[in-house]
Amino acid sequence: MLCEERFFEIYGRDAEGISFAPYRVCPIGAHSDHNLGKITGFAIDKGISIAFSPKRNGVVEMSSLQFQKRAQWHISSVPQNKENDWADYLRGATLALSKLHTLEVGLCGVIEGSLPIGGLSSSAAVILAFLSALCRVNNISLSPQEMIDTAQQAEMEYVGVSVGKLDQSCEVLCKKDHLLYLDTLDGSYELIKTPGTMKPYKIAIFFSGLEHSLVGSKYNMRVDELRAGVYALQAFSGMEYGKFGEANARNVPPETYYKYKDKLPLPWAKRCEHWYTEFKRVEEGAEAWRQGDIETFGRLSFESGRSSIKNWESGAPEQIRLYEIMTETDGIYGGRFCGAGFKGCCMAFIDPSYEEEIVKNVSQKYLTDFPHLKEKYSVHICESADGAEI
Repeated sequence: MLCEERFFEIYGRDAEGISFAPYRVCPIGAHSDHNLGKITGFAIDKGISIAFSPKRNGVVEMSSLQFQKRAQWHISSVPQNKENDWADYLRGATLALSKLHTLEVGLCGVIEGSLPIGGLSSSAAVILAFLSALCRVNNISLSPQEMIDTAQQAEMEYVGVSVGKLDQSCEVLCKKDHLLYLDTLDGSYELIKTPGTMKPYKIAIFFSGLEHSLVGSKYNMRVDELRAGVYALQAFSGMEYGKFGEANARNVPPETYYKYKDKLPLPWAKRCEHWYTEFKRVEEGAEAWRQGDIETFGRLSFESGRSSIKNWESGAPEQIRLYEIMTETDGIYGGRFCGAGFKGCCMAFIDPSYEEEIVKNVSQKYLTDFPHLKEKYSVHICESADGAEI
């Protein structure tokens, strides 16, 4: 691994450990976990690796192959405010873990991402890989749920992004050749084994060439708009309600939304429309996977992508064009945006027998429209994978 080589270049010795957390894709269930919806997901065989060794003096010293600046802090004196750089996710993870356990050992490490940044939840993956390493050097054992909760806390409370548990759950709980079907209301989940009767598939990642950041995107605004719509629905229907931040779509039945949706301002109605229809698509998608019906599952994923464009109003023009090209390409069962849909990439379930033709056709059409992105655009063919090792 390149991170191991770089570690040796910096420190003149081999790293004592390697931690890994996979990237994830969410074919159906996007933009719903922050309001306790249901999701589907896969971990893929690409992700974040960290070559590391312990530092007994408590210092954390991290480098990244993707960014030039080296970051450093002490486990007992993490900056209370974020510094607006790539290492904020790791500082947040250090703080979150220190609330659960006393930390005595720091670490030095080098981070490597096996795919371009943007859309595969690299933020959650880097937090989880770092947490795994920090736990290992401090002899701390976290349960899968504790890992998920700690990683979410780091991103919400320190970095300041209103994420749900979709990303962290997929990257921890997923199992190769199984669909993760998760209810974020209570954390209950099912790993649905891919039936032997299902047509073969691979997961294609089409990276648009545009890097994204949830912090600088409209992600938080969209979540607030959904919450505003839910808050209003509670008032219109006579439901009891408390503080605005406690409003949650899961607590308002679909029939209440459909009865009062015409009273909502259009942006709020659109956000609610996505959430409630996505909830239904997830349930239908899980059943389709259980039956080995990848065509129906793919169609629902395409519908999820369309709703993200129309109702959630996400996606840069480049990303929307990628999605449109996918819907027109033979051999693609279905797909949608990856990540929050603000730049980043698209994922697709493809028939492996069409792989070369799909890569050629999608790339040719996309780069005809956006030739200036030729050096940054890329395609990656992946398989499903197990979640992070804890």
